[in-house]
Amino acid sequence: MDGITRRAFGAAGFALLLATTTTLAQQQSPTVRVRGTIEGVDGPMLTVKSRDGQTTYKVKTADNVALRGIVKASLSDIKQNSFIGVTGMPQADGSQKAVEIHIFPEALRGTGEGHRPWDLMPNSTMTNATVAQMVKGVEGDEITLKYKDGEKKIVVVPSTIIVTYVPADKSELKPGAKIFIAAAKKNDDGTLDAPSISVGRDGLAPPM
Repeated sequence: MDGITRRAFGAAGFALLLATTTTLAQQQSPTVRVRGTIEGVDGPMLTVKSRDGQTTYKVKTADNVALRGIVKASLSDIKQNSFIGVTGMPQADGSQKAVEIHIFPEALRGTGEGHRPWDLMPNSTMTNATVAQMVKGVEGDEITLKYKDGEKKIVVVPSTIIVTYVPADKSELKPGAKIFIAAAKKNDDGTLDAPSISVGRDGLAPPM
C-alpha cells in the first residue's frame, strides 16, 4: 500500500470518527464521558476503572468502533493555521491558561469549533479553533485562536500538556491502556456503548 493510499484510509477513519461522534452527540441521550484505565477485556466488553478510582464502567465496543491514538506532541508542532482544541482555565484578563492542547489532523479540521464549558475540572473550558497568531508573552507563549463567533487568547505554560492524534486499532484496547470516551451511550442495564474511543500510547493518559 503506497503512502497516498495509507493517508486516504487514515483520513477516512478520522472522518468516520468525526461523523460518529457528531451524530451521537446530536441524536442520542443520555451520554457519559469516560476517563479511565482498562482493567479487563471480555470480547467486545471492556471493564474500565475511572481515573479517580471511584467508578467501574462496563463498556461495549461497537463492531465498527472508531479508534484514535493519543501521542505526545510539542509546541513546535503547532503552526499558523493549525486547528487545535484547548482545555483552558479562564483568567482575570479574559485569556485562557492552557491546561492541555490537542492538535487535530487536517481530516478533523472543524471538529466542535467554538468555545464552551468543559468538565475536566471546575470552571474549565474547551476552545476548538484555528491558530491565527503565535507570540511570546510575559506569562508564556500566547496563541490567538479564531473561530466562527469570536476569538480567544490562549497562554501556554510549561505545565501545558500537548498531544496529537494518530490512527489506532483494537489490539490497543487491553488491560492497562488509558482511554477517553467522549460520548458513551448509557443502556438501561447500566452498561455503556462506545462508538469511538481515544487510547493513550506508551502509558499516556488522554488528557481530555
